[in-house]
Amino acid sequence: MTLLGAVGLPAVSASGAAAAGSTLYVNNTAGANCTDSGSGAQSAPYCTIGAAAAAVQPGQTVEIVDGTYGENLTITRSGTAEAPITFRAHSSWTSYGTIGGNGKPVDGFVVKGADHLRFEGLGISAAAGTPTVTVDGAHDVSFDKVDLDGGSGIHITNGSVGVRIGRSTVNSPAGSVVVVDGGSTGTVVTTNLLQNIRTSGTEGVLVKDAPNTVVVANTVSAPCSRGIVLDGGSAGAVVENNVVNTAKGGNAACATPAAATGITVGASAASGTKVDYNLIDRRSAGAGYDWAGTTYATQQAFTAATGQGAHDWVHLTDVPKGPTAPADHRIDSADENAPGMLPTDINGRAAADDPTVPNSGTGSGFRDRGAFETFNVGSAFTPAGPARLLDTRAAVGVPAAQAVPAYGTVDLPVAGVAGVPASGVTAVTMNVTVTDPQEAGHLTVYPHGDAVPTASVLNWPAGRTIANQVTVRVKDGKVSFYNASGGTVHLIADLAGYYGPKGSLFHPQGPDRLLDTRAPVGVPAAQAVPAYGTIDLPVAGVAGVAGIPASGVTAVTMNVTVTDPQADGHLTVYPHGDKAPDASNLNWTAGRTIPNLVTVPVKDGKVSFYNASGGTVHLIADLAGYYSAEGKVSYWPEDPERRLDTRIVWGSGSRAVPAWGTVTIDTRGSNVTAMTLNVTVTEPGAEGHLTVYPHGDAVPTVSNLNFLPGETISNQVVVPVKDGKVSFYNASGAPLHLVVDEFGAESY
Repeated sequence: MTLLGAVGLPAVSASGAAAAGSTLYVNNTAGANCTDSGSGAQSAPYCTIGAAAAAVQPGQTVEIVDGTYGENLTITRSGTAEAPITFRAHSSWTSYGTIGGNGKPVDGFVVKGADHLRFEGLGISAAAGTPTVTVDGAHDVSFDKVDLDGGSGIHITNGSVGVRIGRSTVNSPAGSVVVVDGGSTGTVVTTNLLQNIRTSGTEGVLVKDAPNTVVVANTVSAPCSRGIVLDGGSAGAVVENNVVNTAKGGNAACATPAAATGITVGASAASGTKVDYNLIDRRSAGAGYDWAGTTYATQQAFTAATGQGAHDWVHLTDVPKGPTAPADHRIDSADENAPGMLPTDINGRAAADDPTVPNSGTGSGFRDRGAFETFNVGSAFTPAGPARLLDTRAAVGVPAAQAVPAYGTVDLPVAGVAGVPASGVTAVTMNVTVTDPQEAGHLTVYPHGDAVPTASVLNWPAGRTIANQVTVRVKDGKVSFYNASGGTVHLIADLAGYYGPKGSLFHPQGPDRLLDTRAPVGVPAAQAVPAYGTIDLPVAGVAGVAGIPASGVTAVTMNVTVTDPQADGHLTVYPHGDKAPDASNLNWTAGRTIPNLVTVPVKDGKVSFYNASGGTVHLIADLAGYYSAEGKVSYWPEDPERRLDTRIVWGSGSRAVPAWGTVTIDTRGSNVTAMTLNVTVTEPGAEGHLTVYPHGDAVPTVSNLNFLPGETISNQVVVPVKDGKVSFYNASGAPLHLVVDEFGAESY
């Protein structure tokens, strides 16, 4: 190797470093006024990294501005344990080609005989056939967030001690990606993407005659080659939490499967070595393991013979989302207590708990195997209440009993209230009621601190009390309510549940009719619910209703309709066996048919309905879905977004939904199973109802909204998705306008 930039002076103690703690700058860009004979100040930086490396003292940092530095570097200068020397890219993340690149690869980057060095965020591109980085007889050297490309990976050799490679990407087109040999000890290879590109017959990680090496939480790609190999005198190693794929192209069998073993441990390396919590791809057709010369195709056989790998999996390393997808053994399954584990993944992300995957790891239980944490996860639902969160009439959730002024806003704390956790809450479901409105208007509920969106959840005429269920994203532990009317209103909000990393998962079903006191469905006889009477409705394992299991159901979501009420009143839906709470789900005036979506905890497989009025009522309940501990879909709360408004003029006119007509919207997501919408009917020409249902199905005999001519009325709808779409059917003899706002979605 040509070492044109070999630089170094004897190590200087911390006490002797006159400029310890300061920064030297390297910047060869035009206009930087760089000079290699200066001090390395930011106003007069060095032109080359070699010049800075020759001048740097213990405790100092060499900050390298993004650019291409065509230097062959050998670093020989040391820091101290108390004052290491740091070489850092100016960017917060790796800038490819910092050293070499752009058609000018260098002959490698060498750390020779130096101690206490830190390399952060650098990009190094070496010529083919040359190790991109060589650590030769060095001590306490770490590489963090570096990108190595072009050469034959990284080589740690000649008795190096305490070298760490972390959160880095190493690509090797010709040779093993990481080689640790020559009696080197205490090497830690953690949280890296290690890729053997276009090469077979080499290794992803090769440890030979290098005891006490830690290979933890790496994603290793070694097509038709051995993934991780411990050979020679490499006893006392730890190989944990790695994701190893040796398949051809990542997904196909190799022509020579024997050369594509996942993890190999030689006889002289087996003593004191631990292999566990790894995930090895099975598609290469090679053996999962080679232990002391004996191969094992499966984890079960390997563990039975050696006692190792009890928590390993020989399975798929990449699992697509979907209803028939197998379990993803990478997620929420790592040994968090393994040596060398870092607090974040290769991209600096902390672990996220995927609610659709059981936590099977140690510690928090939701660290992922490999270098990458699954961060884009949904939320699970915890049914709670009903419990009153807000009542402006009684100073609940607000400082004083006072109506919300015209065009006024109420900011409501929900995190840490009424059993809702103080942190981790992503959304909250409430039944929201407007009462005593002085003028016609609408209500918008939205994440605290955001601008008021163009979306509504309730519409009312002056003087009318009306309710609607709302599921809204939580921000800063709060949600906000905006009174879009020219008069005052009172607001009531009753908690139905909240979303976060733990809880129950939704199973969209139906729509299916669970209750109709007119028919009878769900009750022994066709009979109105008496004044102040209660109905107990079985919902778990109900015969004739597809999909609801007999056990494990934690909550149910239904569209509940009151019809033919003989007196003014309200309806309370609550867990069976509990005392009817001081909360309402529906408010009505005598003779009025009105629906509302209700999400209610299930107890003893049942829910209860209380008619809080002095007259009889008929009740209808249509299933939208249920919650249980297990499932494959989770909820993704969104900022309220308008998805459809038929009042908007397109071409020659508006797009009113015709009598007995249908309109459809799409989900804008490939894995969406259900949508959470606020649906508003306005300007209907005749009395009727609206049905929202999965696209392509026959229109079911259920309703989501009931309306009178000329009125504007809203209801939340949770509807299963089919073919990526949902449909809206105007079951009336005249056109109407439809406004649809999306608040979230259930998705794989």
